[in-house]
Amino acid sequence: MPTSALPQAGTLGVWNIAAERPEATAVIDPDGTEISYGELTAKANSYARGLQALGLETGDAIVVLQPNGVELLAAYFAAIQSGLYVVMVNWHLVGPEVAYILSDSGAKAFLAHERFGEVAVAAAEEAGVPERARFAVGEVAGFHRIEELGSGEGDGRPGRRTSGSPMLYTSGTTGRPKGVRRPLSGADPDQVPAASTWFFGIYGLSPFDGHVHLCGSPLYHTAVLNFVVISIQLGHPAVLMDRWDPEEMLRLIERYRVTHSHMVPTQFRRLLALPEEVRGRYDVSSLRNMIHGAAPCPLEVKRQMLDWWGPVVTEYYAATEGGGTVISGEEWLRKPGSVGRPWPGSTVTVLDESGAELPPGEVGTVYMKMGDSTFEYHKDREKTEKSRVGDLFTLGDVGHLDEDGYLYLHDRKNDMIISGGVNIYPAEIEGELVMHPKVADVAVFGVPHDDWGEEIKAVVQPAEGVEPNDELTGELLEYAGSRLARFKLPRSIDYAEQLPRDPNGKLYKRKLRDPYWQGRDRAI
Repeated sequence: MPTSALPQAGTLGVWNIAAERPEATAVIDPDGTEISYGELTAKANSYARGLQALGLETGDAIVVLQPNGVELLAAYFAAIQSGLYVVMVNWHLVGPEVAYILSDSGAKAFLAHERFGEVAVAAAEEAGVPERARFAVGEVAGFHRIEELGSGEGDGRPGRRTSGSPMLYTSGTTGRPKGVRRPLSGADPDQVPAASTWFFGIYGLSPFDGHVHLCGSPLYHTAVLNFVVISIQLGHPAVLMDRWDPEEMLRLIERYRVTHSHMVPTQFRRLLALPEEVRGRYDVSSLRNMIHGAAPCPLEVKRQMLDWWGPVVTEYYAATEGGGTVISGEEWLRKPGSVGRPWPGSTVTVLDESGAELPPGEVGTVYMKMGDSTFEYHKDREKTEKSRVGDLFTLGDVGHLDEDGYLYLHDRKNDMIISGGVNIYPAEIEGELVMHPKVADVAVFGVPHDDWGEEIKAVVQPAEGVEPNDELTGELLEYAGSRLARFKLPRSIDYAEQLPRDPNGKLYKRKLRDPYWQGRDRAI
């Protein structure tokens, strides 16, 4: 547990907790430093005063290019209390990509980190961010040190306080990424939105109930940021990791008596790959709810995690744009493969190509919405309208509902293979192949075939020490043949040293698939 006592029951919200229990631990930085609520809000107040002194007004945007740490969270809370949009940038992007987000969001300030200094300088120059609006943690050429932001602007809270909002950019698998921009609420930033306590209530997480959150993924991801921010707002200290490592995660769980986290299936697989003696070395009995989403989880991986950690593994399916489903570990054992039923207030339905609702068991495109929530893709009305049927929107996923209202995902619509007129879902094939001990990762997709339209291709990342050769191909095809119908079997296997995934587990399949289709039109 953090050395400072956890916040006791009191008023929700980071500034309210700081007023009542300033010494209570809010964040444990990746280097082990414990930051109190008082210290976190003091930084956030200073940065907010500095941003207002720069002339930023309600509705303006700032862009943050920083690793997990208290500085990033201080920048977030500075924006959230100042009526600003805050854009957390994926630090794997290169200069021109960051420059695009700076320009597209209309950023009036850029807060970077020296670790990404070269990219930050290139992006700021290309986007034309004035030097007076550039700040960095550490030394970056042409940037002011972050300590100067708000220095000399007095103490306490900023003069103008109204709730801001994160502005998250979608992955941009087709064309440029698009910012999801919601109308500002005009609410008091000291008041925690009812949606936050409601959202954590879905997972059985209540304010001031002794919970400790562990963050092992980059905070530029929507769900990761949401879980950390809401945890802090509800009095749950957040333990931050800079680079995720399976054994280090187990150590932190034991050290801080972690109760909940947000994870992805790739992390589950790496945890399961640890030697039995390493897994048994750490006490994980404090775990209450380990929540995962963002990517499909192979059934066998899920079963093994439930065997190890017990029914504390909860799965969800959701979107930055709003709405989703959830399923507990106990429910999943009754409904293996499902991603659950809709959240309270959320609508999830399956429609055919004409927009008509399909009955249970029929496969179609998954659409959803969250209450009366609205959004638009920033500067992209066409994409906004294309994703909608009435007030419902889709991420392009294909699935079905069962008779009890549980959703089962089959695959992304754009990833579906149509071979000889038959629909084939790569996720099912990937889920089987990835369980072979000689496979570290796998992607399955369609490639051109003159007669069938498409045939099934697998690209495999071999496990460490495994040689990719014809013998391995034969072994993997034989293994797949014992678990899948013949029409689902890959017709060929290629090999790659590393598949293109982001740190949150999302696979950029187009990077693998597109070279096979160069000069050809896809069937879908």
